[in-house]
Amino acid sequence: MTEILLVLSTFPDVEKARQTGTALVESQLAACVSLCPQLESIYRWQGAVETNAEVLAIFKTTAGTYPALEKRLRELHPYELPEIVALPAAQVSAAYAQWVAKEVTQPIIV
Repeated sequence: MTEILLVLSTFPDVEKARQTGTALVESQLAACVSLCPQLESIYRWQGAVETNAEVLAIFKTTAGTYPALEKRLRELHPYELPEIVALPAAQVSAAYAQWVAKEVTQPIIV
């Protein structure tokens, strides 16, 4: 079965998350993107503790497509250092995994 990854990334607002998610689905680097608005993130940045409202995007893709997705996500992301965390989906229904694999392109390695 194809290895499915869940890729997490936070955005400053829902519109930027939606634009980026749409671009990645249209380019077949993600099969689906779920947006979770109204998060509050607390983090250390350049020596100071920051608190900001953010939107979490959860991209569904395959391990084979991940490098291309990460590259494009970095290009589109508004943050200087975007959060891009890929987690393997330990258990996935066979039908869902097949759908994700069908919806994303598998880059040709040269």
